[in-house]
Amino acid sequence: METGQQELRVFVFPLMAAGHLLPAVDIAKLLANQDARVSIIVTPGNAAEVQKTTHLFSPPIEILVIDWPYPVAERRDHMSQLTSENEHLDFLISTADLRPSFEQMVKLRRPAAMITDMFYPWTADVAEENGALRLVFHGINFFSLCLKDKLLHNSISEINGDRFVVPGIPHKIELERSQIFDPTKARPDFVELLERMKEAERRSFGTVVNSFYELEPEYADHYTEIIGRTAFHVGPVFLRGGERGGEDKITSWLDSKPAGSVLYVCFGSLSRFTNAQLREIAIGLESSGHPFVWVVREDYEVAEKEVKSGKGVIVRGWAPQLVILNHRAVGGFLTHCGWNSSLESIAAGVPVVTWPMFADQFFNERLLVDVLKIGLQVGVTKYTLREEERELVKAEEIAAAVGRLMGLGEEAEERRRRTRGLREAARRAVEEGGSSRKDLGRLVRAISSRQSAVFHM
Repeated sequence: METGQQELRVFVFPLMAAGHLLPAVDIAKLLANQDARVSIIVTPGNAAEVQKTTHLFSPPIEILVIDWPYPVAERRDHMSQLTSENEHLDFLISTADLRPSFEQMVKLRRPAAMITDMFYPWTADVAEENGALRLVFHGINFFSLCLKDKLLHNSISEINGDRFVVPGIPHKIELERSQIFDPTKARPDFVELLERMKEAERRSFGTVVNSFYELEPEYADHYTEIIGRTAFHVGPVFLRGGERGGEDKITSWLDSKPAGSVLYVCFGSLSRFTNAQLREIAIGLESSGHPFVWVVREDYEVAEKEVKSGKGVIVRGWAPQLVILNHRAVGGFLTHCGWNSSLESIAAGVPVVTWPMFADQFFNERLLVDVLKIGLQVGVTKYTLREEERELVKAEEIAAAVGRLMGLGEEAEERRRRTRGLREAARRAVEEGGSSRKDLGRLVRAISSRQSAVFHM
């Protein structure tokens, strides 16, 4: 660092949900590797876990614990601890109470830039008031950002028919009306939050995206050139942000299986199922004839008696997903289509069966199935957080989808070829001279320019 030059200081402020928190921490690591002085803002219940993955950096990544009376009083400051739709919405809306503590941190440390979650629209005001750049982190890809721009902020009444083609995007993408968020049926305070998010994003400097250009070039261009937003694609962030998780006893079981023979099954930290659906999943996996690893919530009463042949393993709670997906024995992934899981599967070269439920998951399904052509769908059609409202997917439907994914034949082999090609492209993107490495440098230069301008005022 040159004499008289200030440290490049950046705040990273993620939402306390796995799909947002984990990649945001990896982005913080990428910036720290570029000699930025990075502070990650977390709530008390998440500080220790984040510290475990960041303490080896030099200079160290700073962990700032923010005061948030509402959830901390109940020791529920991570979305995976919540069980109902209203609890999720209350959680998101209450994050506005974080503003006073965050403002104090900004005034004390004066960051040049802040990468803050989309659910914190008020950080746009804080950034403007303190001369900092605000960059938005959505936790989704360019494809979903483009579809969201077309659909989620418009009235669903403008859509004609139960099935429609999304207008004005590079591919012909069809969706069911039931597969997208309907603001007319949502809580008014949540709809108001969405509007504030949209307005704050317009005022922000740009968007940091956990994707790579070669994966979705038409949509990266559409987002920047047609929608007109500045964006930095820096992913897959876990490939250079540091591996999450380590070896686990499940790997010894995988070691005993033939290459490409095992199906990995995981629906993320927020998805929930009825007991009836869990039984159908268990029976379907068992009857598919393929060995499997199924990760379930610790509070599930899964009918283990349905998994009786010894072909499958049930893992309760956390599992080392990156390790499992990259094991030679794993040849397929039954997934909820959260973007973290989808991108991890792509980077591991593993094709997918798609089972979306809410958020951006139905959009991701269309990217995986229609655009990238590396997945096939189990057939769900209803967007909802409420497990009791979902259609029951029968065991035979699950077994059939798994059989198509894991089986022989040209269709299955073509998915595998495509996914292997994307795996190699993902790795090239984060290497020296790769598209994501270049965009990370572009991001650092933009932040440096802002800090230099403020420093010399």
